[in-house]
Amino acid sequence: MTEKTTETKVEEAQTAALEIAGLSDDARADALHSIADAIDANHEEILAANEKDVEEAEELLEAGEYTQALVDRLKLSPSKLESITDMVRSVAAQEDPLGKTQTARELDEDLELYKNTVPIGVVGTIFESRPDALVQIASLCLRSGNAVILKGGSEASHSNRVLFELIEEATADVPDGWAQLIEARADVDTVLGMDDSIDLVMPRGSSEFVSYIQDNTSIPVLGHTEGVCHVYVDEDADLSMATEIAYDAKVQYPAVCNAVETLLVHESVAEEFLPMIAERYEDAGVEMRGDEASRAIVSMEEASEADWETEYGDLVVAVKIVESLGEATSHITTYGSKHTDSIVTDDSDRAARFMRSLDSASVFHNASTRFADGYRYGLGAEVGISTGKIHARGPVGLEGLTTYQYYLEGDGQLVGTYAGTDAKPFVHEDFDGSWTPGSLSDR
Repeated sequence: MTEKTTETKVEEAQTAALEIAGLSDDARADALHSIADAIDANHEEILAANEKDVEEAEELLEAGEYTQALVDRLKLSPSKLESITDMVRSVAAQEDPLGKTQTARELDEDLELYKNTVPIGVVGTIFESRPDALVQIASLCLRSGNAVILKGGSEASHSNRVLFELIEEATADVPDGWAQLIEARADVDTVLGMDDSIDLVMPRGSSEFVSYIQDNTSIPVLGHTEGVCHVYVDEDADLSMATEIAYDAKVQYPAVCNAVETLLVHESVAEEFLPMIAERYEDAGVEMRGDEASRAIVSMEEASEADWETEYGDLVVAVKIVESLGEATSHITTYGSKHTDSIVTDDSDRAARFMRSLDSASVFHNASTRFADGYRYGLGAEVGISTGKIHARGPVGLEGLTTYQYYLEGDGQLVGTYAGTDAKPFVHEDFDGSWTPGSLSDR
């Protein structure tokens, strides 16, 4: 059978997008449960494919072409697959994001305007390493009524192919072509040029990668870039709490974008705090790289200028002692990636200052940066974490995959009635109501 071209796949997705938008809430939720069931029933096949990817990646790791963080993100396990199916079922359980009336406004008697949520249409996604990302993105797109073009990294090609085929088979009742897998690097440039067919592109990767996408397409781009996340231990911090938070933020899963990369410590607590966290980090195999003041307290490697803006994705953390809260926020503003930053302090006023002084998508008080996650936020899952401000920010779930339409219900009104010297005035009064076909006659 002849392999479909990328153009054909996008055209099929465009056709499917119009049909999937009309599927009922139950139909979309049932399809997601079918995906979860398919993954549950095929652990062996998925893990066998993933083992091929991991073996090839480890060879490239030994050759110095891959990082350990990339290999770690690539690995699947039975427990990881269970987490994936839990995520899919969680997305199915989310409230339907479509058809919500955001505003109902009476323009005049029997002339009513409704602002309702609808799918974006065709979403193109380009992501690296993590095969679970394919399932997350596909699930969220299906739940929100969008068609999706999926392009994973070549390092996960075996895993992605098996997962995609299972999703395709499990959603036979969904309009054909709603999900499409592209695999060749050249296909990315083809997709980026199809601005008349694709409504949104969501790249997940480094800043350089996202910048390349933005520079080479006129399609709107919702970028998920690197996470240079910070934990600031304030002068009024509970140091026992600070130790646990700094440990969790780095060690619980260091290969992900919401892991802490730089630890900032107020000078008044540094002599007490740094030995505490250094002991915990040493037990976990974390390499600390510090400024001169930090190294005077605890033995560690010297931090370079580059360390302050590096996403390690590994058991490495940069450490800097600061003189004030202002210096901490200034450092974060200079070197951070606007992803997630946290302050540990018992002073609520200082916490508020910290949180309002930063432009990050998520800012926490007395909590690990690892909480920056769509599942933990109650979004079911996420297609990525947006560090921009338009059109969605932070973990992007179902709401970030919708837009809106205006529906006007009238009874023969004409614009001429409301124009000229004897113009009839508009009412412009909001009311509680939801649009359904024939809403005007229902009132």
